[in-house]
Amino acid sequence: MKEGNQRIQIYPGLEVDIVQKRDQRSGILTRGIVKRLLTKSPSHPHGIKVELESGDIGRVKNIAEQETFLPEE
Repeated sequence: MKEGNQRIQIYPGLEVDIVQKRDQRSGILTRGIVKRLLTKSPSHPHGIKVELESGDIGRVKNIAEQETFLPEE
């Protein structure tokens, strides 16, 4: 999994793991789909802040692996 501290790597529709403010001490991650980006700067050392489609807000810790399907020949 990739880390989520570069804004260019994150976009709406991407599946990510975030840490919400209330979970920073425990490190509990919440998985969801990015609805919108909240961080305006190109990077952030603690992760780009996003809102998920579920309404949860937090900083991206991991970008879920995208499955690549190769066409059968």
